[in-house]
Amino acid sequence: MTDAPSDALAPRLAQTFAEVEDALLSRWPETKLEPSLDRIEAFTELLGDPQRSFRSIHLTGTNGKTSTSRMIETLLRALDLRTGRFTSPHLERMSERISIDGEPLDDEAFVRAFNDVAPYTHLVDADQDHPLSFFETIVGMAYAAFADAPVDAAVVEVGMGGSWDATNVIDADVAVVLPIAVDHAKYLGDDPAAIAVEKAGIIKPGSVAVLAEQKPEVAAVLLARAVEVGATVVREGIEFGVVARTPAVGGQMVSLQGLRGTYDDVFLPLYGAHQAQNAAVALAAVESFGTGALDEDLVRAAFAEVTSPGRLEIIRRSPTIVLDAAHNPHGAEALAAALEDSFSFSPLVGVMGVMEDKDVEGLLSVLEPHLAYLVCTQNSTPRSMSAAALGRIAVEVFGEDRVSVVADLAEAIDRGTTLAEAGEAIEVSIGAGAVLVTGSVVTVGEARAMLKGRR
Repeated sequence: MTDAPSDALAPRLAQTFAEVEDALLSRWPETKLEPSLDRIEAFTELLGDPQRSFRSIHLTGTNGKTSTSRMIETLLRALDLRTGRFTSPHLERMSERISIDGEPLDDEAFVRAFNDVAPYTHLVDADQDHPLSFFETIVGMAYAAFADAPVDAAVVEVGMGGSWDATNVIDADVAVVLPIAVDHAKYLGDDPAAIAVEKAGIIKPGSVAVLAEQKPEVAAVLLARAVEVGATVVREGIEFGVVARTPAVGGQMVSLQGLRGTYDDVFLPLYGAHQAQNAAVALAAVESFGTGALDEDLVRAAFAEVTSPGRLEIIRRSPTIVLDAAHNPHGAEALAAALEDSFSFSPLVGVMGVMEDKDVEGLLSVLEPHLAYLVCTQNSTPRSMSAAALGRIAVEVFGEDRVSVVADLAEAIDRGTTLAEAGEAIEVSIGAGAVLVTGSVVTVGEARAMLKGRR
């Protein structure tokens, strides 16, 4: 790092986690974007370009980034590599976004990470047309913390898009592109091929591009980028993929074709075909990182330890409450397929809170055949669609008899639980009812915090 500014100019350092949280949230929100790498490049330069001190795997795509990041990290740690992981958004606490050795920074380390970069933030603010955003600041914190640790490898999930995402000041050894569909249309567009142009920006010269299965027009864009920069390409369904999968108690058994071998009888404690595909992508990413062929027992042991909170996570029993952060039609389709594949809940009652800028009708239409009833609610953020507005849209999809509106999230979960337990009220048998909380990462995170407190 360069010398810190004088005390007379430096901002007051934080003493507590709450002070860091307040300082970060007082900056531009991550939903307010000005597409440019100028600020983050200026910031990381002042920090001494910490992102150049470690190797990295960079992930983009519409859904599945966090689950796949967690799988990659678990495999790397099994290889005795020290890891850093940056993911977003967080479920419950801001510090979840920055993990070292598989664990989020504790409060003390999070305060220290902020204080390490805070003296430089206002220098960037003063020199740029726009101040550093919340997201740019926390990316700088992450990269500085990883360099400080130091980590052997960082697993970095983009915030949005690719080319101009603040994380993209790294030149990753491996660029992972998960399935691309439409989300964040306001910023990325409403055409998957156009979105792919932006996301392809994480593929750098000389890197390995690990491509999940894509629509043909999306694959064409990604392959063109790889040719342009001289990247090596490996593709799901050609060089690697899922050979077989069988739903099992607590998850699924999978056989995975890697780049250098086949890995059979792998237990993955996550539900759904999409998670098996994420596992295949994660395996190929780690093989591409230069680790060579992986020991089969090591792969089995690593995948058996994988967790992905808020992704088809059973948080409570009697009745069962499932959390899933699906927030767009593409994610809802994966959720719906997993519900059919791995569960037999009857009735399944939805509790949904969504963000205003999402394709709400598309989300509802995908889930409607799988839900006996829907309780419309909202989360605590200003971006949340009101429960009443969601209810009006839901009635058009579900009909009036299958929808109710409960604005308070805790009360909405209680209402859903009551309906799931009293199955006869919606003309199904008693005993196998469940509640699905979904619609937004924030909604699921707030529900998770509430429900863990009740256990």
